[in-house]
Amino acid sequence: MSTDTISRRDFLIGAGAVSAGVFLLNQEILADAAAAPAPAGPPVGIGVIGLGLQGRDILTALGGLATASVVAICDTYEPYAKRALETAAKATSFTDYKKLLEHQGVEAVIVATPSHQHKQIVLDALAAGKHVYCESPIASTVDEAKEIAKAGLAAKQVFQAGLQLRSSPLRKHVFSFVKSGVPGAIGQGRAQWHKKQSWRRMAPTPEREAELNWRLKKETSSGLLGEVGVHQIDVLNWYVNQLPVAVTAFGGIRKWTDGRDVADTVQAVFEYPEQLNVVFDATMVNSYEGAYECMYGSEAAIMLKGERGWMIKEVDSAMLGWEPYAHKEKVGDETGIALVANATKIIAQGKEPGKEDVDSKKDALYYAMEEFAAAVRGGAKPEAGPQAGYAAAVCAIKANEALLNGAKVTFQKEWFDLA
Repeated sequence: MSTDTISRRDFLIGAGAVSAGVFLLNQEILADAAAAPAPAGPPVGIGVIGLGLQGRDILTALGGLATASVVAICDTYEPYAKRALETAAKATSFTDYKKLLEHQGVEAVIVATPSHQHKQIVLDALAAGKHVYCESPIASTVDEAKEIAKAGLAAKQVFQAGLQLRSSPLRKHVFSFVKSGVPGAIGQGRAQWHKKQSWRRMAPTPEREAELNWRLKKETSSGLLGEVGVHQIDVLNWYVNQLPVAVTAFGGIRKWTDGRDVADTVQAVFEYPEQLNVVFDATMVNSYEGAYECMYGSEAAIMLKGERGWMIKEVDSAMLGWEPYAHKEKVGDETGIALVANATKIIAQGKEPGKEDVDSKKDALYYAMEEFAAAVRGGAKPEAGPQAGYAAAVCAIKANEALLNGAKVTFQKEWFDLA
């Protein structure tokens, strides 16, 4: 069948074709199927522990789901709980998470406290028979991350690490392109997070202000590499299907000279087998170009930004057969093919993929909550299980150690072992 003599719609839905383009389309259909409705059953009764900025974002995401119901919330700081009740008006409020775990309506808990407070809460929740979603990094030290991950592996309940980018339909969809070799030989990878902000929070008392600013102290925080970088570092590990063998990191305080001892600007170079390097950089000094991940292959580069993705082909790369029919957009100085996770559904609605606005209410966090609720009701296991959550934590925490010590860290295989 010649792709020159058929319409784009016929090409996309035609049966029996055996070209590489249709192979990729099949991967796209599988990605669409992965976003199928959750198993039938009543909404999952959820308790949210930790009601700071992330906790409130979680409540907002859960509020958009028919498959989940927030029945309990918990924070030791009463004003946070009071504000959270504006979003989760029907929830019972607690100041002691152990009391929340006794609530009969709570089937699953989401732990959104500061990272250094995760361990005991997660262990107690699993011991109480609750399903657990633990924000990432799952801990601020490797030892505590291992305890959490081992408990998650041993539990009969669902344990999902908060690597929300793994729940993104776009990233799942694009992974099929990478896995099938479309980019060619990967020369390098890159990810960045640029956002001008201080992380410093104000409070009525010095004691409360110290509690709020835990991210600014190396005793309680793994810094930008751990608290932010863990998500994108995980995506790069996932896409190259390998774990790093070494990491070198650099950084410092370039703007926010306010008494913190956590860098506001960092760069890390992760070394993988076969001389593949991946770079991550983050800064709180400037917002230019925001956050994205990019894989640079011999046939094409693939860039992911938010819930949008593009493939930018090299001029000498072979034709796959379907590119002429794909929607194209400007990506910097280049033209990229828009990679759309739900293209088949959009076509079925008589619309054109790539030209539809992304639903701003359905970001990666929303999809992570959706995936968690579905798994609790007997759906597929989360992509970000205990092993993935632990490996990402090890990579990010050790990268931060390389930064703090000014020395290259060589990863030991046993660091990733949960046996």
